Amino acid sequence: MQLVSEKILTDSFKPDPKFEAVYPRLDGYKLWDPSSWTNGHPHQFYARMREEAPVMWSEMGKRGSGFWSVTRYEDLKSVELNPAVFSSERGSINMAIQPRENWKPAILMEAAMNSLINLDAPRHMEMRMQQLDFFIPRYVAELKEKVEKKVSELLDNVEANGPEVDFVKLFSQELPLFTLCEMLGVDEADRPKIIKWMHYLELAAQYTANPWKVIMSEPLFPMKFFKNVDEMFAYGKQVMADRRAKPRNDLLSAIANAKLDGEELPQEFLDGSWLLIIFAGNDTTRNSVSGTLRLLTQFPDQREMVLSDRSMIPAMSQEALRLVSPVVHMRRTALEDTELNGQKIAKDEKVVLWYGAANRDPDMFPDPDRMDMTRENVDKHLAFGHGVHKCMGFRVAQMQLRIAYEQIFDRFPNIHWTGKQKIAPNALVHAISSLKVNLYGPNGVKPTRVSMASA
Repeated sequence: MQLVSEKILTDSFKPDPKFEAVYPRLDGYKLWDPSSWTNGHPHQFYARMREEAPVMWSEMGKRGSGFWSVTRYEDLKSVELNPAVFSSERGSINMAIQPRENWKPAILMEAAMNSLINLDAPRHMEMRMQQLDFFIPRYVAELKEKVEKKVSELLDNVEANGPEVDFVKLFSQELPLFTLCEMLGVDEADRPKIIKWMHYLELAAQYTANPWKVIMSEPLFPMKFFKNVDEMFAYGKQVMADRRAKPRNDLLSAIANAKLDGEELPQEFLDGSWLLIIFAGNDTTRNSVSGTLRLLTQFPDQREMVLSDRSMIPAMSQEALRLVSPVVHMRRTALEDTELNGQKIAKDEKVVLWYGAANRDPDMFPDPDRMDMTRENVDKHLAFGHGVHKCMGFRVAQMQLRIAYEQIFDRFPNIHWTGKQKIAPNALVHAISSLKVNLYGPNGVKPTRVSMASA
């Protein structure tokens, strides 16, 4: 079975496109630089790109080959709906693929390529279908009761540490990790290991952006990073082997026993699946919950609307996903010469889709920067992607978000973002690493009675 990593297109570091650029190259923001993203999505720059350069050539300099940036809603959808031309497998979803001699640690770099998200048809659908049982409504309903109990426990701890808390640390990062471990079938005793491994993988992105800052906070980071990567994949290898020998009714067993082209998955694909599911299962929910609390402080009319009518929670969640856009970008690679919105794109050139820009396209969402859960098209955002690569776990994410908001509003209807936050340097996800809130409102006064509005 051929691995994605064996045939992946590595960067040639070319600064210019093959065909003449129709639209100007706008200056003012380094889209490829993780350090650029510590203030969140660059909405003003997005607006300029949509208006002046909707398919814009962006240079990466020494970081990799240049790429086409796509920012308009309809253009982004057309790319997502045409995987026969815009491939996930040819160059992976990563913005740049360095020459092979720079793949360090090799097991991590190869795992980042050999996974479901980087496959094209027919292998993508074949592998996706074998995991589908853990994402259908029946399974999500079975998971719901466990999530409800966990949310209550987490909010008990939040309250015990209040009134001012870091909501990311105590809630937003804990809930999706619990849900993911329940789906995977990770034993309770092993779950702290995943928290530690995720910490080092996330620090790695920060290390790329600002190595000295990371070393100042963790002097032994480089050595600890390689050690933790080895531990993470050794654990994944062990648990996958166990699930092949003794399958359980869990997602890890489905992955471990999946087949492609009639063959069992080689270890490289098992490593990639292990890495992907840990990250994909965490980021959307974690950053959406935090971002939604921020939005409800910024748009108090929307808070009052949902507090008075809890049936609005699903619509509120959709609108918040649009505005937060937890996934910043995905990359596709042209398999042939093609054209998008009047711009010729050459075979093997990168096409990068900026979801935060598309989700605030005024042609699709009038007054796009305003939170409005009554929009007729409130569910038409692209936060979960679109087409064949739409996030498999979107139902699980929506279930977690609804339960979280229901219980948060019941217990802390006046929860208020203090204005303090930290956003990690990450160009792939809107990584809110800290969000300070006061559970009882800007004055921090605990209500004597909480009104329970009916759903």
